[in-house]
Amino acid sequence: MPNRLAHETSPYLLQHADNPVDWWPWAPEAFEEARRRGVPVLLSVGYASCHWCHVMAHESFEDGATAALMNENFVNVKVDREERPDVDAVYMEAVQAATGQGGWPMTVFLTPDAEPFYFGTYFPPGPRHGMPSFPQVLDGVRRAWQDRREEVTEVASKIVKDLSERQLALGDDRRPGEEDLAGALLGLTRDYDERCGGFGGAPKFPPSMVIEFLLRHYARTGAEGALQMAADTCERMARGGIYDQLGGGFARYSVDREWVVPHFEKMLYDNALLCRAYAHLWRATGSELARRVALETADFMVRELRTNEGGFASALDADSADATGRHVEGAYYVWTPEQLREVLGDADAELAAAYFGVTDEGTFEEGASVLQLPQRDGAVADADRVASVRERLLAARALRPAPGRDDKVVAAWNGLAVAALAETGAYFDRPDLVAAAVGAGDLLVRLHMDDRARLARTSKDGRAGANAGVLEDYADVAEGFLALAAVTGEGVWLDFAGLLLDHVLVQFTDEETGALYDTAADAEPLIRRPQDPTDNAAPSGWTAAAGALLTYAAHTGAAPHRRAAERALGVVKALAPRVPRFIGHGLAVAEAALDGPREVAVVGAVDGPMHRVALLGTAPGAAVAVGPADGELPLLGDRSPLTDRETAYVCRDFVCDRPTTDPAELAAALGALR
Repeated sequence: MPNRLAHETSPYLLQHADNPVDWWPWAPEAFEEARRRGVPVLLSVGYASCHWCHVMAHESFEDGATAALMNENFVNVKVDREERPDVDAVYMEAVQAATGQGGWPMTVFLTPDAEPFYFGTYFPPGPRHGMPSFPQVLDGVRRAWQDRREEVTEVASKIVKDLSERQLALGDDRRPGEEDLAGALLGLTRDYDERCGGFGGAPKFPPSMVIEFLLRHYARTGAEGALQMAADTCERMARGGIYDQLGGGFARYSVDREWVVPHFEKMLYDNALLCRAYAHLWRATGSELARRVALETADFMVRELRTNEGGFASALDADSADATGRHVEGAYYVWTPEQLREVLGDADAELAAAYFGVTDEGTFEEGASVLQLPQRDGAVADADRVASVRERLLAARALRPAPGRDDKVVAAWNGLAVAALAETGAYFDRPDLVAAAVGAGDLLVRLHMDDRARLARTSKDGRAGANAGVLEDYADVAEGFLALAAVTGEGVWLDFAGLLLDHVLVQFTDEETGALYDTAADAEPLIRRPQDPTDNAAPSGWTAAAGALLTYAAHTGAAPHRRAAERALGVVKALAPRVPRFIGHGLAVAEAALDGPREVAVVGAVDGPMHRVALLGTAPGAAVAVGPADGELPLLGDRSPLTDRETAYVCRDFVCDRPTTDPAELAAALGALR
């Protein structure tokens, strides 16, 4: 019989609707039930495409005996971290503080007042590698609650007190300057993996936000080392197994230093961020590899993640059925030499094995290999033959059981996709990609924004979810709308961005310090109001908001928005010397602030020559407006064309260059400060 999750919209929660566990969604009623029964709350947090979440669900939550222990002794609450990033954040902070590490699935035991007292992530069904079994954990917590409840509640209260006393060091009230950004580049250089690209060791995550900083730093200063780190990292990832060599798009991360074996889930946010990063790399260098990867990644998002309503689904699973029917990680993507021969015949299979790095031993599990493009000392393959091989392998792969898709539309991640698709479509003359961006933007306005311009965090099947948007939703959706304004010349997108950013100023900003919170002032109270300026898989809401506020101020001259952006960047000044890898987006925004950003008004046609030059300018974070004289975008006010020709005006820090009708002169004006 289905449990209480059967009426939820989250695909992750619905995966657990038929568990014998009597799950509750996160709701006040669950904690009231725990108080009534006098039992703790077992909080389990995960997400739909999480491999180990599936493993623990199969081993424990689908097991009748384990479910009986859970139901008898706890009120069990299941949370989709993608729907409730606020709940995830506050308890993940507690897990990391207590254990030194975190991850999903996350398992936390709470008092009926929602105060945490015991923590973990994945627990196996039996003791393993020094880990207790999940039934042992359940029994131990049960006995502690029954026999030492006063001690347990004291521990929980102390944990909450310690968390509430954590204060962020914001540095001073000034944005980072030249020395701060140069110091951050030096810190990144120390962490850089010269042999394989990227930063740090295994597991290795795509450093999207750091790449954006490096490209902007190069554009502003001409620092060749910054460009080299960005370009080499992008090439290594694009040649590795983390990139889908047949269908385009990136997996979540690489389990090894060399980018060979990925964790195979594909997330919308990764692909949106990387699509934009590769498009910007092409803009800076003209790299054909960067162009190909940007377009293939954009096509992947539109082909495999776009929903019937025009938004973009959250993720594709890592797991799918293999030839025996077992659900295993990577089954959809990996190949053995025998499988290549079955599809291609002997001769082309030999070519494919050499070209994609498929070996007899395998680079993954059970003799299978993840497709790569290994370095080959300048060897050149027959391009037409390789294209034929890729086409046939892709067609054969399409006949395999496909990974499941999490159809939940997350506002923030759709905002990232809107920005990436709009710019990629404009750069490469792909109006279909711009149209896809506009379609997703329309969905966000129509379905996620209410009549007060408040955002819903998620939607599914055309129905908005009940959970309120968090800071990253407002910031990333505003960023997407600002990109649409620049690409389409339609002022309504700038207006929508302004409505969202007004909420950021009122609902998310600390008036005294300029610090930003992840949840609105009127959001559901939790044990701590989450606040995190560091990047995770996507830009932090804090620095994403700073970037959108800065761009909006450049478009409109709005002093409160500019002031809020600069105050928010104080945290970058504080964190950049210590953890530059984890404040990459803030560093990229700081580059734009230091460069101006430049304000570019093109009096002319959308997609005209001058508009294209403006969009392809590398000046960090430049705000571009296009349209007729005195058009609907503020930067076009009081602007007239010279001699009936398309004319561009470039301004920076209240000083304007002379207007120009020469594309080459405009391109030079939007290059680096040297």
